[in-house]
Amino acid sequence: MALTVSIVSAAEEVWSGEASQVIAKTTEGEIGILRGHEPVLAVLAAEGQVRVTDASGTVHTVEAADGFLSVDHDRVEIVARNAKLA
Repeated sequence: MALTVSIVSAAEEVWSGEASQVIAKTTEGEIGILRGHEPVLAVLAAEGQVRVTDASGTVHTVEAADGFLSVDHDRVEIVARNAKLA
């Protein structure tokens, strides 16, 4: 099983799919999410990146700011005011 990831901005879905790992910059520092992670809700940093490693090992980098990250039951949802593929 993999993580199910969805990254959206105010205007569009930026990236979605299955991933083995997600790393995001929050107001508390970087957080890494792997399968089986406990539920969490975190505020994204004012400026930062989200790095998603997909099932094939490719790393997708998204510039994301002003939003939040939610993890529950291997589902990661990232909602940002501004987000775009880097």
